[in-house]
Amino acid sequence: MESLQQVDKVSAKVRREGNIMEIPAEEIVPGDIMILESGDLVTADIRLLKASKLQVNESVLTGESVPVSKHGDPVREDMPLAERWDMLYKGTAVTRGSGEGIALATGMDTEIGVIASLVQEAREEKDPLEKWLNQLGRKLVWVVIAVAIVAGGIGIISGKELFLMIKTTIALVVAAIPEGLPIIATVALARGMYRMARRNALVRRLSSVQTLRSTNV
Repeated sequence: MESLQQVDKVSAKVRREGNIMEIPAEEIVPGDIMILESGDLVTADIRLLKASKLQVNESVLTGESVPVSKHGDPVREDMPLAERWDMLYKGTAVTRGSGEGIALATGMDTEIGVIASLVQEAREEKDPLEKWLNQLGRKLVWVVIAVAIVAGGIGIISGKELFLMIKTTIALVVAAIPEGLPIIATVALARGMYRMARRNALVRRLSSVQTLRSTNV
């Protein structure tokens, strides 16, 4: 994952002061004239000025895996996103042809940025493994406390010293708590991550290995 992040540097071609230049995607500003060709990644929300046999893969936004044709003819403002043929959106990819347009929005102001904002605001829920470990932990605590009390009670009834049995009960509780359980779970998930990598699938978060295993649809 670290290696991928190092090479994840996207550039874009823009026309500034009459000259076409290639700049890092993060330097694009609204108003830039963008030049796009087959194979380019769209790095801003763009309104097309002209296009030649331009087709774009918009599956990241619309779910439609078939490339859609784009042209510079304006459409109504109330048209659904998937039918705005004069617009290109950040995160989509040019599959054919070429085009030129003006950047309208960048970063979090783009359509894909709005989606990213919604994802960041979403409340993160615990994954199945965390829920299971929490449930197991709560059950173990009560079982351990019950066993320790029973053991201490038996010791007191059999005539053992009270202070000694209190210390023994506390020691039993401390010893029975499975501190190694999170470590074992982490090792198991890391093993799953390694097995996924051998099958050409990169897992970014360890917990996703167990979440994937729980998927039934």
